[in-house]
Amino acid sequence: MEKNPVIDSSNASSSANSTAIGYRFSTLNKSFKFALRSLLTSCSKEEFCKAFSSFTNTEKDFLHRIFLQEDFEAICLKTQVGATLDAVEEIVEEQDLDLLFSNRSNIGDVAENLSTAKKDEIQRLMHMVQLGEEHNQRLRNQLQLLKKGSQVLSDASHAVEKIKSINSNYGANSSDEMRDV
Repeated sequence: MEKNPVIDSSNASSSANSTAIGYRFSTLNKSFKFALRSLLTSCSKEEFCKAFSSFTNTEKDFLHRIFLQEDFEAICLKTQVGATLDAVEEIVEEQDLDLLFSNRSNIGDVAENLSTAKKDEIQRLMHMVQLGEEHNQRLRNQLQLLKKGSQVLSDASHAVEKIKSINSNYGANSSDEMRDV
């Protein structure tokens, strides 16, 4: 009975430590508890049970679990796993905020996106050049029409001048003829 409160306090402190340390460490600790217990032991479960032969099987299992958890936590503290995982978690959070390390952090994806953007820009610029050429052609056509129009006007003004001169010559000739009469 005395062992249960001690066990509960160590479990409470280990869960408090894991939540204080960080999410990744807590996840690692849970994964260890469920799957990797036998890999991190310094002695096999059978050897452990032989050392505590006077206890019941349930108590042996419980003690073995506590031993594994304490051994795991000691290894984690010695190798500073919590601090390392916190640093990794912080770097991951920073990378999530950085556009270069977002979901498209694959260099191939970045190159493809850049290539697509450049192709789109080239097409847009080619369209702008085509519109500029069409505008220039319309201006050339209007200029040609204006030149033709000014030539027509020039020809018309020459014709008017010619008619005026003919008229003035006719008028002068007819007034001379009238004087002669």
